[in-house]
Amino acid sequence: MIKKIGLHGNRINSDFFEYFSLLIKKITEQNVEIFINKTFLENINECYANQINEKGTFTCFYDLEPDLDLMICIGGDGTFLEAVSIVRTLNIPIVGVNSGHLGFLTNISKNEIESSLNAIFSDNFTIETRTLLELSSQSTIFPDFNFALNDITIHKLDTSSMIAINASINGEFLNCYRADGLIISTATGSTAYSLSAGGPILVPSANSFVISPIAPHNLNARPVVVPADSIITLSVQSRTENCLISVDHRSIAIDSSAELTIKKADFNVKMLQCPQYNFFNTLRYKLMWGADPRN
Repeated sequence: MIKKIGLHGNRINSDFFEYFSLLIKKITEQNVEIFINKTFLENINECYANQINEKGTFTCFYDLEPDLDLMICIGGDGTFLEAVSIVRTLNIPIVGVNSGHLGFLTNISKNEIESSLNAIFSDNFTIETRTLLELSSQSTIFPDFNFALNDITIHKLDTSSMIAINASINGEFLNCYRADGLIISTATGSTAYSLSAGGPILVPSANSFVISPIAPHNLNARPVVVPADSIITLSVQSRTENCLISVDHRSIAIDSSAELTIKKADFNVKMLQCPQYNFFNTLRYKLMWGADPRN
């Protein structure tokens, strides 16, 4: 039974406001306690005052109610990834409402809000567990949260020259990628940056990671799929002192001499899926498969 809900987002555009109002109305009708991201609430009140009768607010993991039954994030996939970094290890299911355009994580469209909330409050949903990546190094790079639901990326910084990235799997040398960068992706993230770099699409339940080079110098350097229990070690050779490391939506410049270790995290993220959700339907719709009349 859903009794306490968290709301996370950034802003509500005017063309989405009526759908947002419907969402709040449906939640309020259930006498559910609402806890909302403080900045999100301030942005809402700036344009649409007194829309939400909230029970409390939060700004990060450390002041989040640990017994929330559900976190609803409103926005795009970036907003969903922010919600992951807030929920972390609390095992609170997350569901995304898409208020923008393309989104694989925020898979409730504005036209599905009413039917989806009806299903949620009728306990008609499933919970999927999604694997995360964990990043570690000799020095702490992301001290607060060094985990990624989508991908971890190494990229060149402040130069037109490519970098060389030595990659090993479980201590065995794989390749030296001379490229603009390298993406290590989960199955969830295989439809994100990795896809644009030519990586394969994995079904979310696939217990695998994808290693995808970005604009490789050698055209025979292809994406590689490895088991999710692999330990991936990376070291960078660069003409500059720094390179860029990204963990989902967060990026920082690091010393190019750093050695990075990437492995499966010891906890998962829970994603709530409504009855209408189907991964293959989502692929066809989001990627416009079949849009060509010749198909």
